[in-house]
Amino acid sequence: MDTLLKPLLLLPWPDWLALALFFGGWVGYARWAKQRADRTPSILATTNQWRRRWMLQATFRENRIVDSAVAQSLSASPSFFASTSILIIGGLLAALGATDKASGLVQEIPFAARTSALVFDLKLVLLTAIFVHAFFRFTWSLRQYSFGAIMVGAAPESKQFMAAEDQRAAWADPAGRVMGLAAETFNDGLRTYYMSFAAMAWFFSAWAFMAATAAVLVVLYRREFHSEVLAALREGLAPMPPAQAPSPDSPGSPPLPPSTG
Repeated sequence: MDTLLKPLLLLPWPDWLALALFFGGWVGYARWAKQRADRTPSILATTNQWRRRWMLQATFRENRIVDSAVAQSLSASPSFFASTSILIIGGLLAALGATDKASGLVQEIPFAARTSALVFDLKLVLLTAIFVHAFFRFTWSLRQYSFGAIMVGAAPESKQFMAAEDQRAAWADPAGRVMGLAAETFNDGLRTYYMSFAAMAWFFSAWAFMAATAAVLVVLYRREFHSEVLAALREGLAPMPPAQAPSPDSPGSPPLPPSTG
């Protein structure tokens, strides 16, 4: 029984409460935001509609250099964050190898909590695990964007779509879905970076950790559901079903408005 209690006694109860709030808030918010997006417009759900329009617009273009350039541009962001995550992980592992110096440096910060070397290592391990998770999310997002670029490159010519108008939506829907999944994975990676700032507050105290977790969740909620850019994106959307797409006998009809997602 004492053996089982030793890990629990390693940290005081405020730290365990802060960890429970951190992981519970992170996972709970991710699931709640995904369910809420089905009822209330969110940044991700709204931009997914623009991505679908982008793929539908690509079916009207004979030369898809613009679409390829946009896909390559979108993949640059997860590539940058994946590389940054590797550098951060390397720095954290180096700090683990010099715990005494790192712990002394943190303790010199005003209001920072005085903890044992083992507890300090646990905090570093938590941060390392967070950025490892971010690395996997960003690299998976990068691969998904490459899949979307392959679909853009494999799209039939616009003449073939004009001969079979019903095929436009049949191609645009899965292509837009792939791009949307890549963006969703990238959003998960960004959310991980946000939560890492909350985890860094643990070096000050458990109460600062809890306050930072709550503050980060509020920031995420406001940006995903109540930001000005969301209102602008929603304002630009207008009902435009596939039935309104130009027909073969009216090639001069204006295409759908382009979007870079």
